[in-house]
Amino acid sequence: MLAAGAGSAIALGTPGISFAASRPQLTHGVQSGDVGDRGAVVWTRADRSSQMRVELAKRPDFKHARTITGPVLTEATDFTGKLRLNGLQPGRTYHYRITAAADHCSAPLEGSFTTASDEPADIRFQWSGDLAGQGWGINPDLGGYRIFDTMAASEPDFFLCSGDFIYADNPIKAEVVQPDGTVWRNVTTEGKSKVAETLQEFRAQFQYNLIDENLRDYLAKVPMVNQWDDHEVVNNWYPGEILDLPEYTEKRVDVLASRARQAFAEYTPGAVGLNPDGRIYRKIAYGPLMDLFVLDMRTYKDANGANNAPEGGRLLGDEQREWLKTELAASTATWKIIAADLPIGLIIGDGTNIYEGIAQRNNGAPLGRETDIADVLAHCHRGGIRNLVWLTADVHYTAAHHYSPDRAAFQDFDPFWEFVSGPLNAGSFGPGRLDATFGPQVVFQKPPPAANTNPAVGYQFFGEVFIDAETEVCEVTLKDLDGNDLFTQAITPS
Repeated sequence: MLAAGAGSAIALGTPGISFAASRPQLTHGVQSGDVGDRGAVVWTRADRSSQMRVELAKRPDFKHARTITGPVLTEATDFTGKLRLNGLQPGRTYHYRITAAADHCSAPLEGSFTTASDEPADIRFQWSGDLAGQGWGINPDLGGYRIFDTMAASEPDFFLCSGDFIYADNPIKAEVVQPDGTVWRNVTTEGKSKVAETLQEFRAQFQYNLIDENLRDYLAKVPMVNQWDDHEVVNNWYPGEILDLPEYTEKRVDVLASRARQAFAEYTPGAVGLNPDGRIYRKIAYGPLMDLFVLDMRTYKDANGANNAPEGGRLLGDEQREWLKTELAASTATWKIIAADLPIGLIIGDGTNIYEGIAQRNNGAPLGRETDIADVLAHCHRGGIRNLVWLTADVHYTAAHHYSPDRAAFQDFDPFWEFVSGPLNAGSFGPGRLDATFGPQVVFQKPPPAANTNPAVGYQFFGEVFIDAETEVCEVTLKDLDGNDLFTQAITPS
């Protein structure tokens, strides 16, 4: 239930209004995810046990639509449900309409997506991360998460969420008094009033974000690809961690992560949770010009510490690392886009001489978690695997980094670009310091004027990738809250 802190939640758009008590409601919109050339996943949530039904058509008037029976939406999945659509035609726009049926049928909600072409075709997609962090939630005075309205104007093929789609460890208060005395107002919910510990509290984090009309409208039109980072569980988490934070009664991070993982699978529209192995890392083939490799840099990570073991550390885990190397070698796509939830060269601390990211500050040969990255880069160099572009978020400012062996302590790799974006609606920070192990160079960056700058000031960012079908040039543009181009890098394939 919406609480007062902003009594204007209705102005933002309350989803799924129905006045028939016996009629199910779709409470949090519809979404599609992990769209490829011949398949996609569609998602919704109802307010009660009901049958998910999907009408699928090639026309917006739903003429000649076919109806597909989806799963039964039950309390076991918090009444969420996904349906995998197979046998689709490449390069086609599909319109879908979802209802929930019990004794009566819910009002329908509509969405659309376009499948990848199996012929060379232009590709445009966006990426970013970090939503409702640091206590900056849905502000009705600003129109809510208005960055999604800006992003929708480009009509992207899909959106890559690079993690921190929720902040399970950040409660949202009705008001935040800022240093200058001005008041930031938030829409609030009971489920977002404390840190998430129970499964239902993790679910409530996703429910909170989907209150926002801008986000729901965007996701109805733009498929999403989700990976997770730390705040889907708790800040800077790693497997086996025991928390010493007073706001948590459940101190075992493994327990929290298990609950968070279930909520993530239930409330994101991709294939996570549908595959038998339940893994988050995966490849999405998007036609002859691009393969997208979605990594999981949290599940297999070692403990935060000095991160300087000469024998290496754990980042991807053996199975994921070998999977990535094998899939990169097998890829025939021009571009290999690697979605990483942690940047490679930025030093991310978690206390004095403790590092939670990939880099640490020795500036020399790969140590600790850097060895996983060195192994993948060397594998690509020796195997002639070219045209890698790394996309990430996590650090709450936007930047373009160029990595080259000419500047590096480790030199067994080909030059590549890494682009950083975010936050979508969270505090802005930065800039970070770079470690020289892989020879990074800051080509562009835009940090805020002060730490935890609130979203009203404007340091909120997303990135956009455009691959031209004719030239195969990959153009990456970093954009701000209003859609202004801050920096563009055109990369010619080798």
